[in-house]
Amino acid sequence: MAIKVNWDAMGIATSVACAIHCAILPIVVSALPVFGFDIVHNMVFEWSMIAIAFCIGSFSLMHGYIKHHRSFTPILIFTAGFIFLVLKQFFPLLEYWFLALAVGLIVTAHFYNYRACQRAKCASPNHEH
Repeated sequence: MAIKVNWDAMGIATSVACAIHCAILPIVVSALPVFGFDIVHNMVFEWSMIAIAFCIGSFSLMHGYIKHHRSFTPILIFTAGFIFLVLKQFFPLLEYWFLALAVGLIVTAHFYNYRACQRAKCASPNHEH
């Protein structure tokens, strides 16, 4: 029995986790430095989250493109979102605006990819996963 991973769901979850980290975590854990923990605006943590989002997103979207639907649209949407995700690191005054755009676009890309994969499976039921 093979376990199937829904990479689009993982990509959406990663994007949402990043948004929660960036938007809500500073409010909730503002007391952590008192206890010696500092994950808010920690560059290693920030870039690690971005790298994870990129790896999962890229794998998911390329898998969908190659194996299922051949639509480049989700990759373009993801790329635009990812650009905003990186830009937020360099423009702290616009961080939350860029984050909102990034998460919205990345989630949209995964949703579009998921729907395109579902339509392709319906059109070709014997298609390899």
